[in-house]
Amino acid sequence: MWVLLGIALIVAGFVLRFNPLLVILASAIATGLAAGLDPITILAAFGKAFNDSRYVSVVWVVLPVIGLLEAHGLQERARGLIDRMRGATTGRFLLFYLVARQISAAMGLISVAGHAQTVRPLVAPIAEAAAEKQAGALDEEQRDEIKAWAAATDNVGVFFGEDIFLAIGSILLIKGLLEQYGILLEPLQLSVWAIPTAITALLIHGFRLWRLDRRLNAQGAKEAEHTA
Repeated sequence: MWVLLGIALIVAGFVLRFNPLLVILASAIATGLAAGLDPITILAAFGKAFNDSRYVSVVWVVLPVIGLLEAHGLQERARGLIDRMRGATTGRFLLFYLVARQISAAMGLISVAGHAQTVRPLVAPIAEAAAEKQAGALDEEQRDEIKAWAAATDNVGVFFGEDIFLAIGSILLIKGLLEQYGILLEPLQLSVWAIPTAITALLIHGFRLWRLDRRLNAQGAKEAEHTA
């Protein structure tokens, strides 16, 4: 009956309003120990359960690490880096990130970057700092716009870059859909024809980033003239 101790811990933890995750974790450990399992076996059971039912994206596992980095000044250091770079603009930085994102996605490294891993803690703050250098002080609406540009750049890079990689779900989906209509294509053919699309997306979004730079520079020149 000692193995039922875990249920009692869950009930007590919820009644006392402890952290639900900690309550469940303590309950699982207590149940395992009561059943005669050693700590290593219990830990292995946790790992196997997580691996077998991994419905939550790995991105969320990375979030606590990103939070710790931000708490210790990650964004401030990113802003300081862009302040020391001459000629750095919002458009140029985001264009560099777009190229890097497309190349990494084309190699199948989809999870290397993303909104949670890079855009929120690094790309958006650096883009904001560059925009402040160009246009001066930004209001809240302008800051939100720069954040949106950073997120959009990531989306464009991964969306049009991933199809160049052969073993990606989108390529297999396109192949299967075309086969339903009697069109037989190899993944390599789809991958090759995704390259012109990715280049076109790079040029179009690059042009939009160039226009963003012009607008920010014009705002900065106007503010400098007004100040003088």
